[in-house]
Amino acid sequence: MQPENTGDMARRRAILTDRERELIASDDTEEKEYQYQAASRVRNKIHDELPTDIDILEENHPELLKELREVVCEDGG
Repeated sequence: MQPENTGDMARRRAILTDRERELIASDDTEEKEYQYQAASRVRNKIHDELPTDIDILEENHPELLKELREVVCEDGG
């Protein structure tokens, strides 16, 4: 059985969910607490989940890891 709205399924996210993108980009001072929560979730993904993904790519698909590094480090870092 396929999902009804496959158009939304075609677009994938990277680190941020759509809502996290909205919150972090927002200047709305009434959403500051939600912005802090979103930043905390993203920080946890960076420190807790991303290293595991990098290890898996390094061991199983080094070319994808190279592509990831090129995107993340495109300023030469």
